[in-house]
Amino acid sequence: MRRLDSRARLLLQRPWTQRERRVVWHGLQGRMAIAIEPLLGLVFFALFTWGIVWRAHHVRSDATLIVIAPIFALGAVAFLGYFIAVLAAPFVAYLKTYQPIYIVDGYVRYRPRDEDSDPGDCGYIAALFEDESVACEWRSVGMKSYPARTIPAMVEFSAFAGIHKIDGRPTGLLPDGDLPPLAIGIARQR
Repeated sequence: MRRLDSRARLLLQRPWTQRERRVVWHGLQGRMAIAIEPLLGLVFFALFTWGIVWRAHHVRSDATLIVIAPIFALGAVAFLGYFIAVLAAPFVAYLKTYQPIYIVDGYVRYRPRDEDSDPGDCGYIAALFEDESVACEWRSVGMKSYPARTIPAMVEFSAFAGIHKIDGRPTGLLPDGDLPPLAIGIARQR
């Protein structure tokens, strides 16, 4: 439910720092390491398909093999879908680091789930302008539901990621310090 109010574009903005962008880059590198499996599957199945088609056209006795080529082609397409599914979200997240981080001296609003909430949502978090209108709002996923409350704060947020800092203190959206290589083991650190 991320939506950025048109007035938010008039807010004070800052670019992502190198450290912040590096955290997202390490996450993308970790996903790239995972994506090696579907990439290899794609290459092998595409080569099998090409080899069967080539052999069927060049060796007369193997013309019946062309019947199984679509099976390997379908496997290649499946691995391509798997490859895209693994890399799409982290790649988009990295591209979003080139959009600004907005700064507003306003409020942070927490509100509980409502009838439009998806299963697993625990509520909504919003950055509000000084007149308490919504600058941007995000769904929150978790076990505990938020009590409704609004607190005054200096808020740094990006439309894609969420609230980075409240009153200059990090919210935990990005981990503190450097990530381990390929972001392996980050879940245990939290």
